[in-house]
Amino acid sequence: MGRIISIGGGDFGKLETLEIDKYIVKSTNKEKPRILFVPTASSDATTYIEIFNKIYGGILGCHTDALCLITNNISEDEIKEKIYSSDVIYVGGGDTKNMLKVWKDNKVDYYLKQAFNRETILCGLSAGSICWFEYGCSDSSNDGEEFGTYIKLEALGLLKGIHCPHLNEEDRRGGFINMIKDNNTLGIGLDNNCALEIFNDKFKILKSDKNAKAYKVFNKDKHVIDEELTNIETYYSLEKLYKIL
Repeated sequence: MGRIISIGGGDFGKLETLEIDKYIVKSTNKEKPRILFVPTASSDATTYIEIFNKIYGGILGCHTDALCLITNNISEDEIKEKIYSSDVIYVGGGDTKNMLKVWKDNKVDYYLKQAFNRETILCGLSAGSICWFEYGCSDSSNDGEEFGTYIKLEALGLLKGIHCPHLNEEDRRGGFINMIKDNNTLGIGLDNNCALEIFNDKFKILKSDKNAKAYKVFNKDKHVIDEELTNIETYYSLEKLYKIL
């Protein structure tokens, strides 16, 4: 296994996740790592790309590039080259369901899985956090298996369970708990400015705001339990994360 860093949310442009971003760059162990931004979920929004370049290029000193699948007529060979030549792949937020469809149409899902096996660091925020799990709890407006205003989306499946970002926003916790109850499976919920790092067979929690929290959510005796994950500085085994009591 490689390394995945899923960020629950936060205002990227206002540097709310900067401490997590610094950690991502440091994890490459390279002076000027190559970072590939994938803005599919925002329809390749130019402003988002500019902000990303300013932060990861200007502030953090990386070599940045973008994989634009919607605004560019890009070949499969170009997609493969961009993904395989990167030290880090960062997936931006937006419409998760549309993003996953565009990826499948362009075989990006396949090449991202291969990148994971090649030990490229995979990370992202919101939609870019959901995509690495088996399923996501999403507010995408398209048709899907509905749980109130949220739908269960099938994602890449590199990490187990259903993931819900932005857990501290609006009514997401309620929708997420209902989804876990109806699916009887493991859930991972992340507040804004909080991230889950999976590295080989271990995991730990990263924060850019000390008040942000991460939760493991599961059914026990027909009741949904949300257990806070508190191992901020210490790696625990993935077995501990995935075990449902």
